Amino acid sequence: MVTAANDRLPFSWLRVRTVVRRHRYVLFRSPHRWFDLAFWPVFDVLLWGSLGAFVAQQSPTSRSTTPYLLAGIMLFQVLMQSQIAVATGFMEETWTRNLLNVMTTPLREIEYVIGLALMGMLKLLAAMTTVSITAFAFYRFGLGEVGFGLIPIVGVLLLVGWSTSMLVIGLLLRYGQSAEILAWATTFAILAVSGVFNPVESIPGPIQPIAKILPTTYAFTAARDLLDGGGVPWATLGWAALSGVILAGLSMIYVLRMLKVFRTRGFVTRYS
Repeated sequence: MVTAANDRLPFSWLRVRTVVRRHRYVLFRSPHRWFDLAFWPVFDVLLWGSLGAFVAQQSPTSRSTTPYLLAGIMLFQVLMQSQIAVATGFMEETWTRNLLNVMTTPLREIEYVIGLALMGMLKLLAAMTTVSITAFAFYRFGLGEVGFGLIPIVGVLLLVGWSTSMLVIGLLLRYGQSAEILAWATTFAILAVSGVFNPVESIPGPIQPIAKILPTTYAFTAARDLLDGGGVPWATLGWAALSGVILAGLSMIYVLRMLKVFRTRGFVTRYS
């Protein structure tokens, strides 16, 4: 990763598997790192599921809000886990002062990113298994109620999660470890303005224009439409996919630009 000469090396799945193995060892040898996968998701489901059940008890004649809250928080876990897994995977190299070692290997940037993304998928499967069991055990709800449209919705959320993680990595390369808080801050900023549990119209007026340009807003809107019993809203999902691809392109341009700055200005000394 240290020179442009690595870009001429052939792509190697062996190096990708090595990245996955390195982070798998870290995960299984550090039990406290399971908090994001096992405890936090369960607390989210219990919090929002209980809130929905309470609202339903107060208004028994109205439609239950529990499925909307549970679907929202479960789909939000897809976004959060895919973003946090990749961002913290990079931060793991900075925490252990290992970034310089990684950059002096033949590992290409694309191989490293794919390795982190694959490890993120494994973490996502673990987290979604946890929240699915919790939601069904306590509230008799499963994401299967969303139907076939769940597949493109999850695809959009994964794309946004990976894209925002690239933005966070770019900020870490440029500004150092002081930018680490953005790994979590960006996720919860998206939670606040994407209409995860509610229509965009209920968001304060000055924030609505921001919500309307985010692909996540359209993904969560499509999920609510499906829960209402409608067909797959392909137009809404199309806008979500288009804006997601644009976000992914911009994030890759940004992280590659920051990587160039990182190399030319010798910012690696911050992590060694």
